Amino acid sequence: MASASQPLTERRPAVEVGQPAPSPMLFFDTIRAFQQSATLKAALDLDFFTAIADGAATVDAIAKRSGASARGVRIVCDYLALLGFLTKKADRYALTQESFMFLNRRSPACVGSAANFLLAPESLDVFRDFTSAVREGTSHVPSLEPDNPIWLNFAESMAPLMTLPAQLLADLLEVRSVGPIRVLDVAAGHGMFGIAVARQNPAVEIVAVDWQPVLEIARRNAAQADVASRHRAIAGDVMKVDVGKDYDLVLVPNFVHHFDQPACATFLKKMHGALADGGRIALLDFVPDEDRSGPPAAVAFPVTMLAMTPSGDAYTFGQYQRMLGEAGFRDVQLHPLPPSVEQVVTAVR
Repeated sequence: MASASQPLTERRPAVEVGQPAPSPMLFFDTIRAFQQSATLKAALDLDFFTAIADGAATVDAIAKRSGASARGVRIVCDYLALLGFLTKKADRYALTQESFMFLNRRSPACVGSAANFLLAPESLDVFRDFTSAVREGTSHVPSLEPDNPIWLNFAESMAPLMTLPAQLLADLLEVRSVGPIRVLDVAAGHGMFGIAVARQNPAVEIVAVDWQPVLEIARRNAAQADVASRHRAIAGDVMKVDVGKDYDLVLVPNFVHHFDQPACATFLKKMHGALADGGRIALLDFVPDEDRSGPPAAVAFPVTMLAMTPSGDAYTFGQYQRMLGEAGFRDVQLHPLPPSVEQVVTAVR
């Protein structure tokens, strides 16, 4: 074993012949990653992607359309081309296929509004003293307090991003021809998951549970989807409020990751009691492999929970099997949901 007194050149790992020399670029790229998100957010705020989709291809044209400076447009668009959001040929910019679909405001699949939540001051501030959260293993941010306004922003901003996963989940659950069913939409937020199920079956009744101000957004989205007559709400904390009984399906999208396993177990027992015999529960979430080496999004997500919650985490399928089994569920299954980065865990009462 090399001693600390040895020269650094003798202690560092040898570079194999033909292999690239070590580089600090991973460090620099990661430490400056906030510049990428800030640049993208500015382009979204100024509607660069929609301008380019509408034919504004040069710096001057984009600047005129967006009301931004030519200098700012050039620097930002060159960087976006470097990052892969745009292409550039001579002095003309164009959208990539992904940018045209997901960042162009005229696209029905546009998800740009998610940046308003993901890059909101409340979402960024939790990382200002992340070292303390890592040291203590917990966050002191009051993100889970009742009626926290951050969840209004979440419901407003994240609905477009969740529209596709909601549709994919509804397809997975095959509710089109099952007849009348009652569905409990837990921590409904924007309501898109319950709404997607209701749109597939005209005999579905949705009961959405969330804090009262957030439910107003779910009601509005239900009205826009023409399912308002079959969409009702229960205001309050799902952990405490009486949600009723005899549901055929419980939807739990992106909820249990906010809590530790004992709290999840208590919640799942409550949901078991809310279901009718033979009823199903469907949990959509980030599910890491058992060794937590992948998938990338599921490995990365617990960082957000460490920063924002006292004890939240992303749970492996093995952990879901144990928690659901102890709550009385059977037939626990894991379902990929491509192209979503999340997966679905289903079980039967």
